[in-house]
Amino acid sequence: MGLPKIEVTRIGKSSATVLVNLLELYLHDMAEWFKFDINQDGLYRYDMEPHWEKGDATYLLLVDDIPAGFALVARPDEWLKDPNALEIAEFFLVRSHRHKGIADQFAAWLWDQQPGSWLIRVLEANLPGVPFWRRTISHYTNATHKEERRIVNDKPWYFFTFDNSDQNK
Repeated sequence: MGLPKIEVTRIGKSSATVLVNLLELYLHDMAEWFKFDINQDGLYRYDMEPHWEKGDATYLLLVDDIPAGFALVARPDEWLKDPNALEIAEFFLVRSHRHKGIADQFAAWLWDQQPGSWLIRVLEANLPGVPFWRRTISHYTNATHKEERRIVNDKPWYFFTFDNSDQNK
């Protein structure tokens, strides 16, 4: 059995249906740590409209031509002073493709597309997320990143920052 075929595509509103479906899975995972519940209709309903309006970049990950994840890349204006900095604001991979290195490849692909200052914020309670991002960012940056613990809205977060402007990838 060969390696899976991985493809990443930037998507817009025309791909909203597949994104909304993946967002439901993502929010189901995140509800464990953020302690929010579904709505009366049985759905979480992540509102993408503000992201579409701001022009935030949304990427769909396909594995063997099947939707397997997404990433939302935004400007971290609230967190960093650099107006050109980017943030992986949301990142998701379906469970059947986790622990295979695909998420690492996806994150590296995103960073490689736009060299510069990056931020990744992870809620400390997200027990699988913290070591994933710590390992993935450390590997990608050759351990040149910065890690800071901050309290935001009474919750501890890890803020990982790095600049890949000078990397020859």
